[in-house]
Amino acid sequence: MSDSPSRDRPRLSPVAPLALVAGVVVAALAWLLPVNLKSVSPALLRAAGANTPTLGAHGRDLVDGERIGPAALVLAAARVVDDPRVPALAEAVARFAEQQPGLMAWGGWDPALDNLFNLRATAGRSGSTPVLTFLVTVKAREAMRSALSQSGSDGVQALLKLRRLERTGQFVPAARPGGQPLDSLLLLTGLLYQGQHLSPALQREIRALAEAAWQQQELGPLEGVLIDLLSLGRRLDWMQLTQLTRRSDSGKTLGEYAHLARVAPAQLPLIYAAALFSDSADQVATYLIKFGKAGLEDLTTALGLGQGAVRLLLARGVPINRRTTPVITGTAELVLAHPQVTVLLKYFGCLFGVWLVLRGLDRWLVLPGGLVELTATQGHIRAGLLATVFAFILVAAGEPMLLRAAPPSEFRLRLPVLLATGDVLPKSSEPTHAMNDTSTLLSIGLFAALQVAMYFICLLKIRDVARQPVPPLVKLKLMENEENLFDGGLYVGIAGTATALVLQVMRVIEPNLLAAYASNLFGIICVALVKIYHVRSFKRQLILEAQAEGRIAS
Repeated sequence: MSDSPSRDRPRLSPVAPLALVAGVVVAALAWLLPVNLKSVSPALLRAAGANTPTLGAHGRDLVDGERIGPAALVLAAARVVDDPRVPALAEAVARFAEQQPGLMAWGGWDPALDNLFNLRATAGRSGSTPVLTFLVTVKAREAMRSALSQSGSDGVQALLKLRRLERTGQFVPAARPGGQPLDSLLLLTGLLYQGQHLSPALQREIRALAEAAWQQQELGPLEGVLIDLLSLGRRLDWMQLTQLTRRSDSGKTLGEYAHLARVAPAQLPLIYAAALFSDSADQVATYLIKFGKAGLEDLTTALGLGQGAVRLLLARGVPINRRTTPVITGTAELVLAHPQVTVLLKYFGCLFGVWLVLRGLDRWLVLPGGLVELTATQGHIRAGLLATVFAFILVAAGEPMLLRAAPPSEFRLRLPVLLATGDVLPKSSEPTHAMNDTSTLLSIGLFAALQVAMYFICLLKIRDVARQPVPPLVKLKLMENEENLFDGGLYVGIAGTATALVLQVMRVIEPNLLAAYASNLFGIICVALVKIYHVRSFKRQLILEAQAEGRIAS
C-alpha cells in the first residue's frame, strides 16, 4: 500500500505541455499554407500573376500588332478589372482609329481580305462591325466565291461544293432564294480555312465534316458549326473572330463561345479577353460552362491579377477560395514551385499537429490521475482516430468546396431560356454561399467541441473510479453504474441532430444536412473511443486484479 499514492498520482511529464505547444504550432503552420485540393487561394493567384503581363499590356501588344478589334475588347475588359494601364491603352486605340479609320470596322488589316474588299477604303463605319454585315451582300459573296474557287486547298473546295446541297437542315439551301445566310457562312468558313485562321485541330475537324456532308448529301453535324459561326459572326468583327478561331481546338469550343455570347452578351469582353490572355479558348469555355456566374467572377478576379493568375486558375479548373485567411510570406511561391509536395505537407501537418495536441491533453489531464495504463499502440490508435476527425474539420475550415457541392451553372448549354436574358451577371450580385459555409463550419465545430468535452468527462470519471480505495470488484460495480454516462456522447449527438433539424425546419438556420448529421457521427466516434479503448481496457485490468487477489486469498 505504500506505493499506491505514487502509482495513483504520478508526476506530470514535461512532454505534455511541449506536445500541446508543438501541436498547435505545427497545425497552424500547415493550415496557413495557401494550397487546396478543390479551390485555389487568392494569395497563390497573386503570386502567379506577379511580374506577368496585365490586360492593359496585352492590349497594347495587340494594338502594336494592328489587331485593333481584339484590342478594343481587351480594353473593355481592362476597364472592368480597373487595370492601371487603361488610359495608355485607350490612348493607343484612339490614335490608331485616327490614323487608320477604315480598319476599325474590320478590326485590323488582313492581306487576303484587302484584295477582296479594300479594307482601308471602307466608309461609313467608325467602329468595330460584325463581319457578317459585310459578307452577306451579293457583291461580297461573288468576290469571295471567285477568289476561293481558285484555291488549291481541298478543304476549301469541299466547303464550296456544299453550296449545291439540297438537304441543309435549318438553313435554306445556298443556291435557292433566301439562301444568303448559308452561302455567307460557307464562304466565311472557306476564308478562315484558306487564311489559316483556324487551329490545326479545328481545321481538320471542319474538313472532315465538310467531306462527310458531301458524301451524305446533307449538312449533318457541320450545320451546328455553321450556326455557331453565325452567332459569333453577328457579334465579332473579322479580326476578333480570327483570333478566337485560332485558339479554339474544336467545334465544341466554338459552340460554347457562341452560347456564352448569347447568354452573357454584357460579359463578352471579359470572356473574349480571357481566351486571348490565356491563349486557350477551350479552357475558358470549359471553366465558365462548369461554374457559371461564380466562375465568371473568379475569372474576372484572375484577369485583374495578371496573365499568370489566369493561366493558373484555368489549369487548376477550380474556383477561388474567397475565405480570408492569413498567409505566411513566401509560402505562395513555395506552393507554386512544389504544388504536390505542399498539399501533402499541409494535410499531414494538420493531422500530426492535432495528434500532438490530443496526446498532450491525454498525458496532462488524464494519465496523472491514475487512469488505466494503455499500451503505446492503443494510445496511438486512439489519438490517431480523434486526430483524423479534427484534422478534417480544420482542413474543411480552409477548404469550403469540400463541404459544398458545385451549384448548377447558369451558363450550361441546356438552358435555352437564357437566350432572351440580358445582363446575367449584374454588378450588385454577391455569392450567397459564404454564409452557408460559415454556419456549417460553426455548427460542425460546436458539435465536435461538445463531443470532445464529453470524451474528457468520461475519461475523468474513469480516473475517479480508478483512484477509489476499494477492491477491484467494487470498482467494476462502479463502472457499471456509470454506463449511462459513457453512452452520453450518443445522447448529445442525437440531441444535436434533432435540434439542428428542428431549427432548419423553422428556418432559424440555413438548411444543411451535413451539419445536422455530423453531430450523430461525432457522438458515435466519441462513445466508440470511450467504451472500446478505455472502459473495456480498464474493466479487463480490474478483472485480472480481482482474479489475482482471489488466488492470493485462497
